[in-house]
Amino acid sequence: MTSRKRDLLIDTAQQLFYQQGFRATGIDTILASSGVAKKTLYNHFKSKEELIVACLRRRDQQLLVLLKDKIEQFIPQQQCELEFAPVMAFFDGLDEWINSSAFFGCMFINASAEYHSQDHPVHLACSEHKEAVRQLIQQQLNGLALKDPLSLAKQLAMLADGAIVAAHTCNDATAAKRAKQIAYILLKQSL
Repeated sequence: MTSRKRDLLIDTAQQLFYQQGFRATGIDTILASSGVAKKTLYNHFKSKEELIVACLRRRDQQLLVLLKDKIEQFIPQQQCELEFAPVMAFFDGLDEWINSSAFFGCMFINASAEYHSQDHPVHLACSEHKEAVRQLIQQQLNGLALKDPLSLAKQLAMLADGAIVAAHTCNDATAAKRAKQIAYILLKQSL
């Protein structure tokens, strides 16, 4: 029973934080939406920041699974060199997410902007997620005879973040498609 309420709190808070912002969403709003008592909340989380970190960790897991699934889904549709297909599929997955009704920007970029101190637990959770995405991208480069796979993975991750920000901030629905074109050029140049 307790675990279900903890999950309910995380699910509710994650949705509210993502749509409304972290500092703008108060504990009372989360409690009202979840129907969970304040005492139960504080039995599971010592602070709002601890709840935010739990939400970010959950979102990290969800997003990494989603990205891996999208890569697998979109690989067969690629019309490029076979070895580039996983990276190209990554950007197609990004494009699909950006153009969905579930897109409100990057939860991790948003959180790190609100909690900018680099040693804050919220900021650290965001950094860990970005590193996990970079590693996922680097895994898609396996098998390529690259000069510097780490540097290329960092460039592609930066490109993905730029597409997310452009889509969210500038309402650019084509940001991931253009990022995919640039990613292809980077791949070709890195061989």
